[in-house]
Amino acid sequence: MSDRPLLNRRLAGMGTTIFAEMSALATATGSINLGQGFPDTDGPREIAQAAADAVLSGRGNQYPPGPGIPELRAAVAEHQQRFHGLGYDPDTEVLVTAGATEALAAALLALLEPGDEVIAFEPFYDSYAACIAMAGATRVPLTLRAPSFRPDLDRLRALITPRTRLLLLNSPHNPTGMVLTGEELAVIAELAVEHDLLVVTDEVYEHLVFAPSTHRPLASFPGMRERTVCVSSAGKTFSFTGWKVGWVTGTPELVTAVRAAKQYLTYVSAGPFQYAVADALRLPDSYFADFRADLQRKRDLLASGLRAAGFEVYEPQGTYFITTDIAPFGETDAYAFCRELPARCGVVAIPNSVFYDDKEAGATQVRFTFCKRDSVLQEAVSRLQSLTP
Repeated sequence: MSDRPLLNRRLAGMGTTIFAEMSALATATGSINLGQGFPDTDGPREIAQAAADAVLSGRGNQYPPGPGIPELRAAVAEHQQRFHGLGYDPDTEVLVTAGATEALAAALLALLEPGDEVIAFEPFYDSYAACIAMAGATRVPLTLRAPSFRPDLDRLRALITPRTRLLLLNSPHNPTGMVLTGEELAVIAELAVEHDLLVVTDEVYEHLVFAPSTHRPLASFPGMRERTVCVSSAGKTFSFTGWKVGWVTGTPELVTAVRAAKQYLTYVSAGPFQYAVADALRLPDSYFADFRADLQRKRDLLASGLRAAGFEVYEPQGTYFITTDIAPFGETDAYAFCRELPARCGVVAIPNSVFYDDKEAGATQVRFTFCKRDSVLQEAVSRLQSLTP
């Protein structure tokens, strides 16, 4: 064989994801996994039953329609109207995907040309960098800095160049838990209109926002519906992350463009689960309120324990992650700290430094998830006490 590298240069340096690496470490060491963001209990039983009924009755066991089953597309449109006041045509403005990750990949592959620039909040979910690279575009980070992780909107304005094609926004933000305010969203919308930019919004944590913060889609601001691709999914909201059911909403032109790329990725997926997610999106308001309240209580439980263990804690406004700082322990390398943590106290976390281009900005930040049973969180907190100086 030639000496040419097998992995193309666009993906050079993007080996195994940190989530796979740290989850494997948790399994190998028998540690409590507070790294990867998946719940350790299933979602509503009636929704699981709806999926089982769909399988047993033969609904969705063969290829579903390319855009998604009509029942789910209608439920997504109803959800956008019910919670956000956004009207979408389920036949032309909704596309079902294999989770939000595929939706993001399809959107970026469809909308970007080589040489385009994409501005994204840093730290960013790791698939962002890979998808931008696969599209041949260039990522331009807008760094969110502790302790507030608020975006510097003057800096955002300065980053926009004639090559800027798209803004990639994540709010509620993983991993920091920052939720954009109405005032921040209004400025971002004005910049997008002024510079004729497309926007892709990752809103998978839209129902995981803690009072007094609220989530408002950017597409609801003047001039934004026609230039925004909204991405969300069922996994986080309903605690069925393995089903991989996501969706895109946008204008017919935007959705058609995203579908052109999506059809050559998975084509279709999760047929029976689509029927169940349609039911889930129509659950009463009490489900969403109780789910949010329970997560907020878990956030507070873990945050209190992390503080007691000696971490500096940056309390999140949303998601189910807490970002901490390990500087109080005299530590300077989050990755090394996380590699050693299972041996030190039997807990796995994620180093935020892997989500930054500016490695110094996140050098001492470590992320923990609180979407676990109370008993698991309490045991993890107990183990982490051994780190206290």
